[in-house]
Amino acid sequence: MSRAPVSASITLSNLSWASPEGRGLFAGLDLSFGAERAGLVGRNGVGKSTLLKLITGELTPQTGTVAVSGRLGVLRQDVQAAGDDCVADLFGVSGALAVLRRAEAGAASADDLADADWTLEARMAAALARVGLVAEADTLLAALSGGQRTRASLAALVFAEPDFLLLDEPTNNLDREGRAAVARLLSEWRAGAIVVSHDRELLEAMDAIVELTSLGAARYGGNWSHYRERKALELAAARHDLADAERRAADVARSAQATRERQERRDAGGRRKAAKGDMPRILLGARKNTAENTSGENARLAERLRVDAEADAAEARARIEVLAPLNVTLPTTGLAAGKVVLRVEDVTAGYDEERPVLRDLSVVMTGPERVAVVGPNGSGKTTLLALISGALKPWRGRVGVMVEAAMLDQRVSLLDPALSIRDNFRRINPEADENACRAALARFMFRADAALQIVGTLSGGQMLRAGLACVLGRANPPQLLILDEPTNHLDIDSIEAVEAGLRAYDGALVVVSHDEAFLQAIGITRRVALG
Repeated sequence: MSRAPVSASITLSNLSWASPEGRGLFAGLDLSFGAERAGLVGRNGVGKSTLLKLITGELTPQTGTVAVSGRLGVLRQDVQAAGDDCVADLFGVSGALAVLRRAEAGAASADDLADADWTLEARMAAALARVGLVAEADTLLAALSGGQRTRASLAALVFAEPDFLLLDEPTNNLDREGRAAVARLLSEWRAGAIVVSHDRELLEAMDAIVELTSLGAARYGGNWSHYRERKALELAAARHDLADAERRAADVARSAQATRERQERRDAGGRRKAAKGDMPRILLGARKNTAENTSGENARLAERLRVDAEADAAEARARIEVLAPLNVTLPTTGLAAGKVVLRVEDVTAGYDEERPVLRDLSVVMTGPERVAVVGPNGSGKTTLLALISGALKPWRGRVGVMVEAAMLDQRVSLLDPALSIRDNFRRINPEADENACRAALARFMFRADAALQIVGTLSGGQMLRAGLACVLGRANPPQLLILDEPTNHLDIDSIEAVEAGLRAYDGALVVVSHDEAFLQAIGITRRVALG
């Protein structure tokens, strides 16, 4: 594995950038990266991919500078297969391989033989092996799956031995084996790497986590676990600050009340003396003015202290709202432990009768089991979900769903994109009144005007959260929930919100996911392995 030279670095100074529509993403951003593996995290839309493009020069900052010392290797989110491009083209070695082929055929010139790199094919194979992929140099990229193209592109980057890897969601669309290969490669990488990812397992291999927000960037030393520990400390500190501010506000209120009562007693005494007529009028007037001045000063001081305490409390509450994980309470499904929920008996199915995707498959689910359907890409996971949901019929065998079920696919297609979240809830749950609708949506953080957002304008994470709210938030949720790759393309905050909703759900769950951290967080009890 290559090592970055000591001088290799990326420095961003006073960086500002806004979208063509004028939405500001960065203002005065200062960041630097050396020979380290840095995970770049943040909510969708905050500008993580844009930051990578600013580093590569694809975008020009409106103010500030980007200084890069060293060679960059870039992996995009979607690796396209163009025309007749093959693996060798991806590696940039088609000409060098042609020289070797002429040499092997005895048709090489003296110049060819002088330029021949006899280790080329072995080094290519080694790079592909690093990411767990076996492919020939002349394999067309169009013949590879999306996940295989991603792995081949990563292998080509490693082969080029850059000083920095810039990886944008490298494990999206990869199966379990592919994710493990990328994580293993990064754990061994000793040059620089900036990795945009929501894959928490991958982020465990990082040396630092950089969190990008609308307020700027914050660096946390260590991997994902260290970052979460620091965030937990920040949450505890915010809660302490809130308690302190609320205590000060209560103290100010009590002190002000006690001061008013003392002043009222003194004023009452003065009025009694005045009524007796045993005090000169000029002295009475002086005492009255002094009392009024003192009362006014006390009131102004109390008001300043109250405003300061309430401002501190509001700031602490805002920090807590950002830092605290979502906690969801849902109505029970009433699913009994012994109830058979799903029965798949000797099923053979697919899309081409010459090549069945599933053959002689049997699965039985009982009670509130949480089953993960796992296996490599192409093993039939989505096909099984289509059978369970009724979208696909088996060629042989039988599929029986014995309870009410709901399915959320990757597009959350049960939602009408032209309607608001609120209107989708009322459409899907016509028996629910407005109060029940608003309460259900609020449990999933769609409060007040947030519930009126049009679904077609939502981010992926918001859309999935809205789908869960519409399905699980009603008075009697379905007893079986089916999910297909729910964490793909979601930011980590959205994933954790989905996890909170699923932990609160007490029905049966069937989920297809390659995200091991997600499966553990939602309490998977059994796995069905395909392929």
